[in-house]
Amino acid sequence: MTGFDRLSGALQYHIVNSLGWKELRPVQEQTIDAVLDGNNCVVLAPTAGGKTEAAFFPLLSQMDTEDWRAVSVLYLSPIRALLNNQEDRITHLSGLLGRRAFKWHGDVTGTAKKRFMGDPADILLTTPESLEAMLMSPRVPAAELFASLQAVIIDEVHAFADDDRGAHLSALMERFGRFCGKDLQRVGLSATVGNPDEILRWVKGSSQRPGLVVDPRGAKKSPQITLDFVASDENAVQMIRALHPGRKRLVFVESRRLSEKLGEQLRKQEVMAFVIHGSLSFPERREAERAFHEGRDCVIVATSALELGIDVGDLDHVLQVDSPRSVASFLQRMGRTGRRADTVPNCTFLVTQEPSLLQAAGILQLHREGFVEDVRPCRIASHILAHQLMALSVQHTGVPVSDWWAWIAGATAFADLTEIDRQAVLEHMLETDILSQEGGKLWLGEKGEHQYGRANFMQLYAVFDAPRLVSVRWQKQEIGQVDAKFLANIDSDPDSVGMFILAGRAWQIELIEWERGICVVKPAPEGRAARWFSGGQFLSYELCQAMRRVLISDDVDDWWSQRALRVLTIMRAEHGFLRDERSPLIDGHDEIIWWTFGGGSANVLLARMLESKLGGKVIVRNLNISLLGDAAKSIVAVREYLHQLADEGRPAREDGQSHAAGAQKGRISKFQPCLPEESLWALIEDSVLDIAGAREVVSHSTSSRAAEG
Repeated sequence: MTGFDRLSGALQYHIVNSLGWKELRPVQEQTIDAVLDGNNCVVLAPTAGGKTEAAFFPLLSQMDTEDWRAVSVLYLSPIRALLNNQEDRITHLSGLLGRRAFKWHGDVTGTAKKRFMGDPADILLTTPESLEAMLMSPRVPAAELFASLQAVIIDEVHAFADDDRGAHLSALMERFGRFCGKDLQRVGLSATVGNPDEILRWVKGSSQRPGLVVDPRGAKKSPQITLDFVASDENAVQMIRALHPGRKRLVFVESRRLSEKLGEQLRKQEVMAFVIHGSLSFPERREAERAFHEGRDCVIVATSALELGIDVGDLDHVLQVDSPRSVASFLQRMGRTGRRADTVPNCTFLVTQEPSLLQAAGILQLHREGFVEDVRPCRIASHILAHQLMALSVQHTGVPVSDWWAWIAGATAFADLTEIDRQAVLEHMLETDILSQEGGKLWLGEKGEHQYGRANFMQLYAVFDAPRLVSVRWQKQEIGQVDAKFLANIDSDPDSVGMFILAGRAWQIELIEWERGICVVKPAPEGRAARWFSGGQFLSYELCQAMRRVLISDDVDDWWSQRALRVLTIMRAEHGFLRDERSPLIDGHDEIIWWTFGGGSANVLLARMLESKLGGKVIVRNLNISLLGDAAKSIVAVREYLHQLADEGRPAREDGQSHAAGAQKGRISKFQPCLPEESLWALIEDSVLDIAGAREVVSHSTSSRAAEG
């Protein structure tokens, strides 16, 4: 019996006659069996690979045959844009069986939400932040709404699992399981990851259901990849314009600022171009997606916002300006092509700077080797534990001291926190009046109310800090949002005349209402690209080591263009010293450069340890670190210290916690005030520092010759 044969008769009929499908894809056949057999599962397939139908077909079938009541299925997405994109598809699928779906997030009107609460739909599409708000709001009858819940679908689960939002979601799933009084079935949908079994463990949490990774694999098409060096953004625009005319092209970039710049320049070149990133309004994004669906000769310039499953229809070519930061990101982007039988996956890199060229070559080196990064969920998320303590106290109007832990005990995010760790967080929150205890219950304390309770507890709905953004409007239409710091700078800059680019078009400031967070604009002839301020991200140890292998090799990859080869040949000659030592120390004038190729998370720990031992200042980069002042007085002293560390098998976890304070710039979380120092240092060590990578670097530094292993 096939998976299709196990579906309800009504659903079989509609798959064949309403959808017009002749057969199911392997991922759908396998997922139907896994879900109908009662498993929790993680389903692996690329974007537009059929994962959505794979998850919904078996659940809709059970909804039909077992007459599930609303709300019976939760569909969770990491971003609103994906909910908006999936709404029509899920509404259509559920409508085939006379069932309904409803989307709930911050942009949905209160009137629509009120109607839903009075007459719930069968499937609720939402985000974890909206779920938290529903549980905490006295106006939402959560117990009644979710009494019939049967299953949770988590889309793009790899994007959740290794960050704070994933830790939050793991706790929410435990609360919903207890809330509903049943072992909810959990289905995670994911792109390719290096460790799907670990993602499955994260998805399962405390669930006692068996678990299964659904990975249809099968024959893969050989991709068409080109790594080209174009030297400037302007040249990249000319290449985008010239390559594949008459075809749909999706251009990925690494910043919202660059997407705006390229989008505007392409339009000046009379290319039908659209811009998509996370700070554009929903109407702007929807219009871009619609035009791209309907057009042929057009370009979308996008950030990673378009990695996360958003369907833009049939796509001919993917181009990448500069380099993504991971193999997983590269695969997700390239995987948007090659879906039709007569096409193959393809990606053309247009690199504008030498460091980005080496990074892209490293990405392709790892891809050649079959490497994909692991996703590493946090298991000591003490800051999210503090958040959940406050959320539970609000949800239950005082949560019993003896009962709060039972609500979230199975969450993967807290799996490695001991009872002593948990008690330390609770006691610190009570001592600092973030929580108070009265009548055997925990409540928000005076400081907790002041810091997190304003505006109906909005600070507790989301676990991340949101930057101050200002809404940009033209003729009552929201174009998008820009960083308030950028807007203040440009408004006071006489050279800019208050003009900037957003959604690929130039605007001039007419009025800024700072208190309301609104900027009124009008069209302008030109402007500078808007800027959003955010911290940079470190490269991984594995990628930096791959970049080193590119530099010391004589091999020529047939994916490299002649221009890329010429630049890489020069870079190899400049780094010839790497062939003699695995991790060389170069003694220069008032500076020692240590070529670690360890990645920023390993290097920052090594830098702080060197400063503590030798004094002076150590500057951190991804590929090397620079020792200055007292730290650079003696290369012999540096080598002796590194040999000492190698002999002792260090750095170790204790080193990470000892130097955590110096390794982290700024706050790691808005819930940082809730943590005692030991919990905070342990969290920084776990989430910011790469101790294993640092230990490998130290080991390499004690080998005089370049031995590859």
